[in-house]
Amino acid sequence: MCLEIGNKVAVLDADIRGFVIKKEGNSFFIKDDEGMEYCFLASELVKIEVDQNQLSRYIDINNPLLKAKIDQRTKSKKSPFVKDKNEVVMEVDLHIEKIVKSVKGMDKYDILSKQIQLAKQKLEYCISKGISKLVLIHGVGEGVLKSELQYLLNNYNVRYYDASYQKYGQGATEVYMYKNVN
Repeated sequence: MCLEIGNKVAVLDADIRGFVIKKEGNSFFIKDDEGMEYCFLASELVKIEVDQNQLSRYIDINNPLLKAKIDQRTKSKKSPFVKDKNEVVMEVDLHIEKIVKSVKGMDKYDILSKQIQLAKQKLEYCISKGISKLVLIHGVGEGVLKSELQYLLNNYNVRYYDASYQKYGQGATEVYMYKNVN
């Protein structure tokens, strides 16, 4: 790229545009629309052929400075969650009918305690066996069980979300266990 005095240029790392007013060695002095003067290396500048608002159309992809920035962004960050195609998922239905044979003689507190106890038991089982994903099916209801589950899950080193609406509807929570990567 050949820059000359009078060329309209833009700076790669900053939102600065202007005209080249002076050249000293490999440094170019540019003046922006507000009259400010800046000094940049040739590798930090892009020549603008046509006045436009979207500089990205004119960026030189082969520019070494730009390539280094793109490479930095594309380096994948290692996630503490290890995804596996053959991932084991445990599904636990916390509806009381699925837990006990009869609810006779049980009040709401007893039912909730039984559901939380089962959820805690299954969560600890998944953590101990290295199962990375647990789906707790709690139903919609009044939201008491869901809020108690969230309180329980906040005490563990896990991440949780609402599970897939397509598969479970609105009444399920998906829990991801962190794997110890040593």
